[in-house]
Amino acid sequence: MNVKEAINLRKSVRKYKDQEISEEIVAELLEAARLAPSAKNTQSHRYFVVKNGEIKDKLVKSQVFKQPFVNEAPLIIVCCADPAKYPKSAEVDDSPENYARIDLSIAASFLVLRATELGLGTVFVAWIYRDKIKEILNLPENYIIPFVIPVGYPAEEPALKPRKELSEIIISKK
Repeated sequence: MNVKEAINLRKSVRKYKDQEISEEIVAELLEAARLAPSAKNTQSHRYFVVKNGEIKDKLVKSQVFKQPFVNEAPLIIVCCADPAKYPKSAEVDDSPENYARIDLSIAASFLVLRATELGLGTVFVAWIYRDKIKEILNLPENYIIPFVIPVGYPAEEPALKPRKELSEIIISKK
């Protein structure tokens, strides 16, 4: 599968088989994220990998995920970034937190496309209780958690969602 095929085949999967994901595959996913570009090569993104076990049970009991399907995924990747890693600049009107979100989103997209290539289903989930997650996982206070990514072998085959035509998303061509 090439990148174009992965982009075309990627779907938001919310039902997963009860099948463990090997450590080798987890390493492949994280390696794809690691290789993503970041502003000034800051590489502020961090990942907390949650597999079935005590930590997952704590997250479930604390109801940190508003959507129950997240708890059913064999793997949950908590995507974090550290805005403190970015130098502040008077040259642009942007915040370190914004750079952290952008870089993490790029890296997570690499991860999701690699997951698609490996036959896994994923979905970005942002409807979460971030402070509870930080507390349970003992994450630094300054980390941001824009989203988590449940990962698993798909137990459903969702239809591709319609996309706007290219002409609808181009503002101007000059």
